[in-house]
Amino acid sequence: MEFYNLLEKIVQHHLTHAKWLNTLSFMENAGARKISACEHPSKVDLIQLKHAAEEHRHAYYLKKQIGKISPESCKTYEKDELLASVATRQYLHSLDIKACKYLQKTFSLTKEELKYAAYLFVTYAIEVRADELYPVYQEILTKTSSKVMVKSIILEEEGHLEEMINQLNEFSDDWETHAETVLAIEKDLHEQWINAISKEVLELHYA
Repeated sequence: MEFYNLLEKIVQHHLTHAKWLNTLSFMENAGARKISACEHPSKVDLIQLKHAAEEHRHAYYLKKQIGKISPESCKTYEKDELLASVATRQYLHSLDIKACKYLQKTFSLTKEELKYAAYLFVTYAIEVRADELYPVYQEILTKTSSKVMVKSIILEEEGHLEEMINQLNEFSDDWETHAETVLAIEKDLHEQWINAISKEVLELHYA
């Protein structure tokens, strides 16, 4: 199912929409935790701290939005409160592992250097995805006059992408070549994730 049509179906049903918001919140939270896990024990710069803080705030903001449509739903990140919980939990984790394997093979990196390289390339791929996903979602929210809004997240994600590009420029002159590989890995995983959500949404309400 095309992503736009899928989101149109999701927002039609309060509980499914709540689970979608909770799924996005889970992803933002997982992203924030991965950024923190990639921190060097002492050499942590302001940008990395800012990213972790903002991703955590996005997770909180999305969770709060659930109250506008289904106040009693999705109190935790338990599997029955997420859409396609297995694919959702695997998405970032698989991207991280596959990107690390590629980066380790391509650059000779110490453990700490690999963590930082993974932070740069994985976060970049996720920001590229967020720059596509959130505007489409907001367009549908606006069209359906939903009380839910993600405009503030869109602005911050655009800023993140710019910052990641600046950091990648410092990391390697030919970072774009390597980023293409990581983006291709992410594209496959994203398609698996969306397909799993489509299947579940169709089974839930639209069979």
